Amino acid sequence: MNQPVIITVAITGAVPRKKDCAGLPVTPPEQIEETQKAYEAGASLVHIHVRNPDESPSSNPDLYAAVQEGVKKYCPEMIVQFSTGGRGRDQAARGAMLFHRPDMASLATGSTNFPVGIYENPTDFVEGLASEMLKYEIKPEIEIFDLAMLYNAANLVKKGLLNSPPHVQFVMGVPNAMPVRRSILEFLIKELKDVMPTATWTAAGIGKHQLTVNEWALELGGHVRTGLEDNLRYDETRVAKDNAELVARVAKMARDRGRPVASGKQAREMLGLRPIAI
Repeated sequence: MNQPVIITVAITGAVPRKKDCAGLPVTPPEQIEETQKAYEAGASLVHIHVRNPDESPSSNPDLYAAVQEGVKKYCPEMIVQFSTGGRGRDQAARGAMLFHRPDMASLATGSTNFPVGIYENPTDFVEGLASEMLKYEIKPEIEIFDLAMLYNAANLVKKGLLNSPPHVQFVMGVPNAMPVRRSILEFLIKELKDVMPTATWTAAGIGKHQLTVNEWALELGGHVRTGLEDNLRYDETRVAKDNAELVARVAKMARDRGRPVASGKQAREMLGLRPIAI
């Protein structure tokens, strides 16, 4: 198998704090610098959350715009993906930054019991976000935390709210959601091919499962996600230095398995994204 692999780097997230990992980027300048380092290490897609000055999750469109501007300046081929996730953010504001027209945005297609609350994504809200993404020509990354979300996404395609080919991300290892079992990932891939045969896919493992899911995705022909949002540790002995260190390890794993690392241009072509504005 020599299909290029798209490496997504989730640089910040909504939960980790600098006290847990000194390399976690929480301000736009830090996020821009971290993204550039991750890009040079092999990442071609950056998943962005922004933070308030106290490090709490933010929905401020100006912060998203600042990070996007810096990434486009220093990594012009990199795919910019905004998070519309719900941890600590008002539902009405979760899509408020989409008018900035990132290349992609996350779209969870159902609700999930997270450890400290319900990640609420009711049908009308999901369809509203999908409509906004269509309006601004943003490609959704469909986040699948539980099996039903896969079929919900297929229904959105049928309704014309998701363009083809769709792109999904299987998220494994969140407590109370999808467990980390290879048999489950293999089943999900089979179902994906049945209900959305043109779809591309990636997989993300949370916490200690990050590397395991990276390995499975590489072996099963998918794309991979790494970064400090999902996992702060490099291994059992130490905290990761930064996002680039995690990206470089996954890039080496890919090459060792005969999977070349996709450039930004290749990743855009594989995901069917609009050309880079000159």
